[in-house]
Amino acid sequence: MARTHSSQRFLTGLVGRNIQKSRSPWLHEQEGDAHGVRLVYQLFDFASAGWTEADLPALLDSLQRAGFAGVNVTFPYKQAVIPLLDELSDEARAIGAVNTVTFHDGRRTGYNTDATGFADSFRTKLPDAPRDFALQFGAGGAGAATGNALLGLGIKRLAIFDVDQSRASELVVRLNDSFGADRAHVGTELTDAIARADGVVNATPIGMTGHPGSALDTDLLQPHHWVADVVYVPLETELLGAARARGCATLDGSGMVVRQAARAFEHFTGLQADVERMQRSFTVNAVPGQP
Repeated sequence: MARTHSSQRFLTGLVGRNIQKSRSPWLHEQEGDAHGVRLVYQLFDFASAGWTEADLPALLDSLQRAGFAGVNVTFPYKQAVIPLLDELSDEARAIGAVNTVTFHDGRRTGYNTDATGFADSFRTKLPDAPRDFALQFGAGGAGAATGNALLGLGIKRLAIFDVDQSRASELVVRLNDSFGADRAHVGTELTDAIARADGVVNATPIGMTGHPGSALDTDLLQPHHWVADVVYVPLETELLGAARARGCATLDGSGMVVRQAARAFEHFTGLQADVERMQRSFTVNAVPGQP
């Protein structure tokens, strides 16, 4: 955890693409206010700025020189940022993705708070979900985190589906190295797999604002499935709407984003975040007309 800055003023932000609807600024700034510290959280939207991945090193350099405490990193840079860091937490190294970067004593440290955020949300909202076999769609930065979380939660077997087969294979190797041989495999035959599955996780950006649709054919869902989505803008994705209509137990992305934000806040400030208070802040901000 980062040391508390003596000035009690923190510059932080979010690096990603198409992030203008992110609720992270509200979450972090409201939690800072509750602690009586000044926290400024800025959006560095590569899409709006017309930047490419090649601009990522220069951005990190400028933020570090400007005295930022750190930044969150989201799609699609959770893995691209790793070579630009000085060190990784054990969890970030095992997962192979970073969503939180701190700047301290001239060094950049990468953390992953997504995995614990998803796991905590799953345990809270789907405590009795069967865990024999699950399907995950997406093998990028978010998928690396949720894959680790799912196997850590006791999912016995996990099939990873991704449009990039090599990326799916790399994640499977990493997961099996961490959790044991044959716990994860690359998904191939979706119809057969989903018929045998207990649950489904969407760890792709499909369904979020700007990326409409569903990562899988929702006609394949059955009432016995539980369905989780990491997307939180909007909370009611096409996938979750179809799942609820079919009687599935569902988990939206709000719990994950709040819990990962709480851990990131702690890394940035050294202060203990109040998860329930941050959840209330998220709920307030979800009301139309709020900041």
